[in-house]
Amino acid sequence: MRSFGMELLIAVLGSECGRPLVGTRIVGGSEARDGAWPWQVDIQMIRSGHVCGGSIISRDWVLSAAHCFPDPSDVSSYRLYMGRYQLNGANQFETMREVKRVVVAHGYSTPQEGNDVALVQLSSLLTWTFYIQPVCLPNADFLFNVGTMCYVTGWGDTQEGVSLSGAGTLREVRVPIIDQEACNSMYHMDTYNSDTLSILSDMICAGYQEGGKDSCQGDSGGPLVCSMGNGTWIQAGVVSFGLGCAQKNRPGVYARVSSFVGLIRSTVPDVQLLDHTYNLAAHGVMVLSVALTAVMLSR
Repeated sequence: MRSFGMELLIAVLGSECGRPLVGTRIVGGSEARDGAWPWQVDIQMIRSGHVCGGSIISRDWVLSAAHCFPDPSDVSSYRLYMGRYQLNGANQFETMREVKRVVVAHGYSTPQEGNDVALVQLSSLLTWTFYIQPVCLPNADFLFNVGTMCYVTGWGDTQEGVSLSGAGTLREVRVPIIDQEACNSMYHMDTYNSDTLSILSDMICAGYQEGGKDSCQGDSGGPLVCSMGNGTWIQAGVVSFGLGCAQKNRPGVYARVSSFVGLIRSTVPDVQLLDHTYNLAAHGVMVLSVALTAVMLSR
């Protein structure tokens, strides 16, 4: 049985976004460790199963991609799973919610035209656990430096047209942030779609020019997260689109979360938005204090 002290620790740390409470990822591996990305959401439809990913940003809101909800007014067939680790295995720590409503960014038409963000309200509030926690979001002025190594997570295809096999374990891939102009230039190489596709200001790219590592079909709506140091993770992007998967000169394109702060603030009042002045040292002291209190109450 979990003690009151442990409940306090989980509740307080859960209110401090972006800090997994269960271990760390497998370094250099492709399968994530259970609980390493506790904001990850599995978005399913009743008849078709897994369709997209998402990220927990508050007790009753999930951030995802607009293209995951082609008809935002029809939410009856969606089921969202939090705390899930395997698509086809047992998930003792998961919980499910239906969808109350979906708010899509104004002006969305197709992922290539930008505004590919959706806010999904859950049917009831979540309870924070070791395996269910919110991710931090960036304020409007937050800049992710080119070359910053980040992670994208999801249950998407492992190669073009190759779905996850076996238990369908949550996967992770480490990719660097790419300069916007460089990304735009890559997408105009080989003249494919050169007249119609542009990397817009509300997009951010991550991946490798040589290809080989990328998000893929089924990862849509999932989070691209970067470490702020001291174990805190902040979401830079939402998986939006690409041309194929992990192809040369075709890095992943993500909706830039910081471009949608206005929508997020007006829709989710209790969301946590961080900037570069976030005091990690002070946060560490607070976490240690809460942990000591929890230990004392557990005795």
